[in-house]
Amino acid sequence: MDRSGFEIFLVAAPGLEVPLHDEACGLGLPAPRAVAGGVTLQGGWPDVWRANLWLRGATRVLARIGAFRAFHLAQLDKRARRFPWGEVLRPDVPVRVEVTCRRSKIYHQGAAAQRIGRAITETLGAPVADDALVRIKVRIEDDLCTLSVDTSGDSLHRRGHKQAVGKAPMRETMAAMFLRQCGYDGSGPVVDPMCGSGTFIIEAAEIAAGLAPGRARHFAFEQLATFDPAAWEAMRRAPRAAAITAAPRFFGFDRDAGAIAMSRANAERAGVGALTEFRCQPVSELFPPEGSPGLVIVNPPYGARIGNRKPLFALHATLGEVLKTRFGGWRVGLVTSDAGLARSTDLPFGPPGAPVPHGGLKVALFRTGALGEQGSGDRPAPARDIASSCPDGINGVEGRPDTDSPEIS
Repeated sequence: MDRSGFEIFLVAAPGLEVPLHDEACGLGLPAPRAVAGGVTLQGGWPDVWRANLWLRGATRVLARIGAFRAFHLAQLDKRARRFPWGEVLRPDVPVRVEVTCRRSKIYHQGAAAQRIGRAITETLGAPVADDALVRIKVRIEDDLCTLSVDTSGDSLHRRGHKQAVGKAPMRETMAAMFLRQCGYDGSGPVVDPMCGSGTFIIEAAEIAAGLAPGRARHFAFEQLATFDPAAWEAMRRAPRAAAITAAPRFFGFDRDAGAIAMSRANAERAGVGALTEFRCQPVSELFPPEGSPGLVIVNPPYGARIGNRKPLFALHATLGEVLKTRFGGWRVGLVTSDAGLARSTDLPFGPPGAPVPHGGLKVALFRTGALGEQGSGDRPAPARDIASSCPDGINGVEGRPDTDSPEIS
């Protein structure tokens, strides 16, 4: 394996490939391309570490470590034994092998995983364990066996500081990408009228403060033979954080006192307690904070997620009326699986974003431009999707099997 340049695959929730691509460009990762299921690029191990540490929208970072053709299990066993596992894996660190097969003569995933795992143990010495942090992901498609190592370990939405969550929580990776699609860049205030455990508000505050999302956790790549502890520590300590002011700019509200307590505790653990403010109150009592307009972003309840659908129309209508009459100049982002509920707000939403899997449902982001004083507002520019062209200098968007998506593999 070429340590200086190999394929790196950033796994995204389906529907969020384009904002993840934009984030990867902003981080300076080399020539990323949005594809179905994520973003691909060519880079080295420092790029892998940086992606895990800094990307907010990726759910995992996979390193493609090799490929070979195999038409039957005996050939798979033979070629797996010839593979230079020691260039990436350590003999003292357990591994787990996961296999998916598509349109191949080898179709028994369990047998294939067993052969590869045994080859690793007998040639390198690394034991195979079901609970191993290091995972080898094998895709056998059209008889081509592609080997990847999951460099992240736990899903990257696990930032390491959220211990308390409410009902039907939104993953941090999704929240970060919805914020990006709403045009949030760390400047301006953010309000969430139904904040739950505070995910949107905490993500927005961390972005404004320049905090790395992976600063408080460990990664699987720390257990690989390619890991350089000194270089990693230098990367982690490199100054990126902005000065955190004492004045709160990020406001979360919820009618549930327990949710507010969770949000405050989560914000304190994340180190953004000074930037955030959480209050227990209903939507009808919502007013904008002092200062310039910003973004209202909300993931309100929808019937299949929280409760019955019918009573929720009144809640959404109240939310829309409050925002139209009190939040002139503010932009709105609303996440829901129910377009009818979004329409019941009577807010000037543009076309919804791409559907995104969430809790067994498909949700979409509905966005407005800046609201007028009495409800008129500019409609936002249509969101780019996976079929859209990329900016100059980007190699475009192409199709790709999404078997690396955590929902599938």
